[in-house]
Amino acid sequence: MKVSLQRMEPDRQGQEVAVQARYVVGCDGARSSVRQSIGRSLVGDAANQAWGVMDVLAVTDFPDIRLKSVIQSAHEGNVLIIPREGGYLVRFYIELDKLDPDQHLTTGDITTGQLIAAANRIIRPYTVDVKDIAWWSVYEIGQRLCAKFDDVQQEAMSSRFPRVFIAGDACHTHSAKAGQGMNVSMQDTFNLGWKLAAVLQGRSAPSLLHTYSAERQAIAKELIDFDREFAKMFSAPPKESGAEGEGVDPREFQSRFVAQGRFTAGTATRYKPSLICAEPAFQHLAPGFPIGMRFHSAPVIRLVDAKPVQLGHAAVADGAWRIYAFADLRNPQHPASRMGALCRFLAADESPITRFTAGGADIDSVIDVRATFQQGHRDLDINGMPKVLLPRKGRFGLIDYEKMYCPDLKGGTDIFAMRGVDREQGCMVVVRPDQYVAHVLPLDGFHAIAEFFAGFMIEMNGR
Repeated sequence: MKVSLQRMEPDRQGQEVAVQARYVVGCDGARSSVRQSIGRSLVGDAANQAWGVMDVLAVTDFPDIRLKSVIQSAHEGNVLIIPREGGYLVRFYIELDKLDPDQHLTTGDITTGQLIAAANRIIRPYTVDVKDIAWWSVYEIGQRLCAKFDDVQQEAMSSRFPRVFIAGDACHTHSAKAGQGMNVSMQDTFNLGWKLAAVLQGRSAPSLLHTYSAERQAIAKELIDFDREFAKMFSAPPKESGAEGEGVDPREFQSRFVAQGRFTAGTATRYKPSLICAEPAFQHLAPGFPIGMRFHSAPVIRLVDAKPVQLGHAAVADGAWRIYAFADLRNPQHPASRMGALCRFLAADESPITRFTAGGADIDSVIDVRATFQQGHRDLDINGMPKVLLPRKGRFGLIDYEKMYCPDLKGGTDIFAMRGVDREQGCMVVVRPDQYVAHVLPLDGFHAIAEFFAGFMIEMNGR
């Protein structure tokens, strides 16, 4: 695909540059040219509400300046205070006046002095003496959303694959409070990034790219629906709990504020069943690892060195899928062990690891297997463990010993109990490269796991 780009620098204004590209990703903001070029538009309504934001170094007698705080004044508006890193910097989100229909605010319409004065009116009787402003801006609250985040019309999805994508403000806009815009946009691009990498590296079929818009547009809609109500509550005057009339109960607002934080952190996200997110047929084997949601880490003891670690920290952003296998009650070296049988399958020719890993690549570069046993670390013989859990890697064929874990039996944080893993049967938890749970299967679900990966991965002939 040939893409023509136009330079915007004053000394090169209008010059065109041709670039050959297989894919284009537009992260060019709410006035996105890429979005316009693929015929998409942001649909929704502005709330006609202006806000100012500033990162400041200040001296104040407000006692909670280092705590995330919301102040709702009776008549002067509202302010959100978020302490920044380093111990001194503080961010203020300051409610300004309502806007007229079709009115658009810029930094030329507001001064920093006006923002500081508004903040002092809202937090009265406390005061804030701003010594320096590291950054500031003004913005309008509006909730708008694209119907789709790529260049393929709904009716054409069966006949072609996406080539152009949009992310972040280019396809959804909402309240800027608490970093939703930045954090949700990063989640967009990470979701798209690992999928593009898998296709470009020849590991996955291009059909995988359809899942980007399907997953992230649905999440953006949920966020915008939530944010619309949250923004209304933020701008409403406070009222006593249980009182009639207009206004917002501070307790209800606090509850909403906590829920909003889950969107910011990504823990509210739950992807629906798709090519890379299975139906929850075996969710009962591990209810603490909900399919479609972020993998919920827990403390474990690494077998090789008895070191306490977080199981989720074993994953790095390398594009690999991960199978977290939780063992049944038997010692993995017992002939009837379900874990032992799984490891033998995963090392066999018909396993997805063998089928979808290119010859010459490290055996865990596409699908990385991690095992957690129920026995303590002193009760297991590491030298007798299956080969798939002791892979040889790199040009020297060194053994990776860090694939096996045991529960923390002394600290009261047994991962099997914390995440509700079935102790009798054990299970497999399949986790995507972006650390969202894709599948939960029994340890003997050999055919099911092979079929799952075959749905979107390309078989390699090198093994």
